[in-house]
Amino acid sequence: MLVQDAMERILGAVRWRGSREIRERGVEKMTRLVDQPALAGEPARGQARERRSLLPSLVRALRPRQWVKNSVIFAALVFSHSLTDPAQLNRSLAAFALFCTVSSAVYLLNDILDLENDRAHPTKSKRPIAAGDVPAGLAGLLAAALAFGALALSWRLSPPFAAMALLYLVMNVLYSLWLKRVVIVDVMIISSGFVIRAVAGGLVIGVEVSAWLILCTIFLSLFLGFTKRRQELAQLEAQAVVHRAILKEYSIAFLDQMISIVTAATLVAYFLYTLAPETRARLGTPYLPLTIPFVLYGIFRYLYLVHQRNMGENPTGALYADRPLQFDVMLWAATAVAILYLR
Repeated sequence: MLVQDAMERILGAVRWRGSREIRERGVEKMTRLVDQPALAGEPARGQARERRSLLPSLVRALRPRQWVKNSVIFAALVFSHSLTDPAQLNRSLAAFALFCTVSSAVYLLNDILDLENDRAHPTKSKRPIAAGDVPAGLAGLLAAALAFGALALSWRLSPPFAAMALLYLVMNVLYSLWLKRVVIVDVMIISSGFVIRAVAGGLVIGVEVSAWLILCTIFLSLFLGFTKRRQELAQLEAQAVVHRAILKEYSIAFLDQMISIVTAATLVAYFLYTLAPETRARLGTPYLPLTIPFVLYGIFRYLYLVHQRNMGENPTGALYADRPLQFDVMLWAATAVAILYLR
């Protein structure tokens, strides 16, 4: 027993001294043999992760969820009875894709210019550029490439359409640099963007856009713009001015008055459009008023979302989030197509 105990102590001492020697004298060797390969692999793995995360972040920075706004381009196609014409449909699809490209360039530019304000915003701080997932310099280069590429292709598709795309781009650059700080004009610029889309959709297929359609587009986009400003004030409260300086010129009471005016104007304009004799003659059908209930419900539902669900700061977000509103829009579109084409 004494011999066994002595041997265990000796072996323990040898192991302790050996481990101490390794710790004190063999660090470099162990680093070369063990640590260096692992450390050499870390940059490669880090770069791979960065490459994998950069591409999705770039796509998110383009805001593809906002592209639904460009569907206004198809209004002229549908209401001119050209939806079943393959050539016209292809031109409208190309126009839609090009406007998505131009609008994404605008979103990138806007996010670069609003970088500091977005970082102070509770939700916009998660945008790729504000969150630091996409470098501002890279976003600027991508915005320039998208803008010039889209304009060049737009010119090949249709010079008048290219002129509208250029007007949209210039107007939004001016908005980002200056006009967003001019009260009421800031919302009117947002509205003008929808009107430009509607007109561009007619120009690309060589169809004159109805004045009634332009009027309805103006009022509906003003309705969405003023509700957006209202909800920014309501949700951000004291921090609203930090996020968007122009909000100091607005109040919820004032915006509610503006919303009431444009709500009534939107509904009256659409009612008169569907009932007008020239609309019946142009479209060849007296049944377009059948779409009125869907427009009524859509407006009322959106107001419900604004006042009862505290939504509306992001109009497209409200559309994506609310199933009844989605269903209503689809019913309106299906009814309008059926009335115009199933005769």
